[in-house]
Amino acid sequence: MNTVLSRANTIFAFTLSVLAVLTFGCFLTTAFKDNITNVHIDTSKHLVKSTYTPHGEKSDRGHFYFDLNVDLNPLFNWNTKQLFLYLTAEYETRNNKLNQVVLWDKIIKRGNKAKLDYKSLSTKYTFFDNGNGLRGNKNITLTLSWNVVPNAGMLPMVYGDGSTMFGFPDEYTTQKL
Repeated sequence: MNTVLSRANTIFAFTLSVLAVLTFGCFLTTAFKDNITNVHIDTSKHLVKSTYTPHGEKSDRGHFYFDLNVDLNPLFNWNTKQLFLYLTAEYETRNNKLNQVVLWDKIIKRGNKAKLDYKSLSTKYTFFDNGNGLRGNKNITLTLSWNVVPNAGMLPMVYGDGSTMFGFPDEYTTQKL
């Protein structure tokens, strides 16, 4: 004979199985969706200053303003919980073939304004180079990337369609950054 506990266990196990199948179906409906959109980035007021890190090492500190224009509304669907955006700078120096620095980030939740149109925005994080790799560097590439945080499924890292290149001046500035 079946007891109340064994019947409750059967119903609970069946419910969990159905929820697992529904969650997998939620993942499958958006797993192959292309999460790329056009990004427009402009920069202005490029400055570089010679400074010291908190550890006493000499380094370059770069500063600039950027304009960002991107419509992220097409990335939201019923399986998207939020987007984690981050702006990275990639450049090459004599010591390192590839340098990547995150300069700005933002979290956009479902229901928030997802069309970004920023003008003259300053970087959120300091742009340091461990040495003198920023002064006179003309090949700094800014790229906006994002992680699509789903309700169920994988966490894809996506690069925006569009980047910009700029260069820092050959001389250090004496202005306060």
